Amino acid sequence: MNLFYLVVYGFFLTAALGLFASWVDRKVTARVQYRVGPPLLQPLIDLVKLLGKENLVPAGASRAIFFAAPVAGLASVILVSTFLWLNNFDPSRTFGGDLIVVLYLLAIPSISIMMGGFASGNPYASLGASREMKAILSYELPFILAVLVPVIKASHSLRLGEIVQAQMQRGAVAASPSGLLALAVAILCVQAKLGLVPFDMAEAESEIVSGPLVEYSGPALALYRLTKNMLLFVLPFFLIILFLGGVQRGSGPVFFGVLKLIGLVAVLTVIRNTNPRVRIDQAVRFFWGPVTAGAILAVALALFGK
Repeated sequence: MNLFYLVVYGFFLTAALGLFASWVDRKVTARVQYRVGPPLLQPLIDLVKLLGKENLVPAGASRAIFFAAPVAGLASVILVSTFLWLNNFDPSRTFGGDLIVVLYLLAIPSISIMMGGFASGNPYASLGASREMKAILSYELPFILAVLVPVIKASHSLRLGEIVQAQMQRGAVAASPSGLLALAVAILCVQAKLGLVPFDMAEAESEIVSGPLVEYSGPALALYRLTKNMLLFVLPFFLIILFLGGVQRGSGPVFFGVLKLIGLVAVLTVIRNTNPRVRIDQAVRFFWGPVTAGAILAVALALFGK
């Protein structure tokens, strides 16, 4: 059964929904810019095109790490997705501290980008990887603090399944002031985790030519693209489970679950299209300043039952 969830839900369904989320992102972006936008299958077509191209390796690259990095990133996303699907549909299968495991695995895609950038030996890639490292140090603290709010609301449980069950009984965490504030903080952190404007300093095409991924091509680049597409579903799904009660079985609940996903992806896309890119020092000050303060306030309100 776990293998079934890993292959069917963790990979195939998550990949399909990630490509759909990518299409929603590109479609909303097009509408904001008064364009028609791509057809539904365009993200899949782009991925297949990359799979058919040649893998090029820089002369000075560490070949093993260069190819292992995108595989590690994709594997971590598949594992996170499997945990989320299991706890969403069968909360009784939760285990102690699975939330900590998910938070740990969600950091690996960013680490894999750093590994690939440093391993390529390109100065632009190294600069992008160093920016990615600083970004992780900035947004991880408020993100973890925001996640503590649903933990407190679920009687201080670190089990994802118990967090889902607590919301079934008491209502969504986001319906409370502390939950709403924590959700807003988490959305900003997810924006940075996905490397979307205004927090795309690591790639910054106009400055450092795609940053850590500048030397990647073919199937290796396709793995990174697929990882990012899957994260565009997995991270909003994670927020839905923590703050919006998850997605329950049945045509009605699934429909509302899809609306939650589209809504969160649309919010991320609107933020991306209405803000200019910030410098890495500005991002660090922003996340360590007002965002962390907001997360601490949300935790304090949750502790007082608000």
